[in-house]
Amino acid sequence: MKKPVIALAQIKYFETGASNIEKIKKYIKKAKKAKADIICFPETCVHRTKYLSPEHELIKEIRDECRKNSIWCIITEHLSIKKKDFNASILINREGKIKGIYKKINLYGDYVRAGKKIMVFNTDFAKIGIAICWDLAFPEIFQKMRKKGVEIVFSPSKWWYEPEAHNSNHKKNEIKILQALIFTRAYENRIYASVCNPVLKSKFQVSYSGIASPHKIVKEIIGKEGLINAEIDLKEMKKLRRIYET
Repeated sequence: MKKPVIALAQIKYFETGASNIEKIKKYIKKAKKAKADIICFPETCVHRTKYLSPEHELIKEIRDECRKNSIWCIITEHLSIKKKDFNASILINREGKIKGIYKKINLYGDYVRAGKKIMVFNTDFAKIGIAICWDLAFPEIFQKMRKKGVEIVFSPSKWWYEPEAHNSNHKKNEIKILQALIFTRAYENRIYASVCNPVLKSKFQVSYSGIASPHKIVKEIIGKEGLINAEIDLKEMKKLRRIYET
């Protein structure tokens, strides 16, 4: 059985215009060249100002790019669904179809409705879950996903630090927190956990993306734009669960 490959795109936001559509399509192609099964983009990655519907033309362009490259994709944006606004992730499959939408449960300064439902999705390479940004700080979300059989959790984020959080070295210390969070979520649940952030000019933005197993940080990227990918060993994870859950 082929080991799945997952990819995270730590992209610079909105260098030209109001949307990131061309950059998103470029990184979908890069992920395909890296033989990734899925690529995850950061939180609110598509448009600078608009609330989009799942059927918006920009979403359709991304779906079409997924179909052309036969790759799964997670994009996260402020979405209007049935006249209600959410911070939500869209999961797109290899055929360019929307396979599910996860609505962020734990809001942090988001002027939108909170989601209520934890989601685990069946794909052709693994059972995956999505937790958006501040959701990462709530272990019960991951525990509930684990009970549903999740194997890999993606956390699209736009993680900022509070100035009063640290006395010095703010970004360096906040990166340690993110590393600890994904490592802890992976260790607690015997899964792979990841976080994907953007690169922004704001001094409060933490540009860190990483993939963790229960044993280590597998891949990470800090402070610059780029794509990281990792081969995931789901058989090894099953062995760990047999050992630790007896």
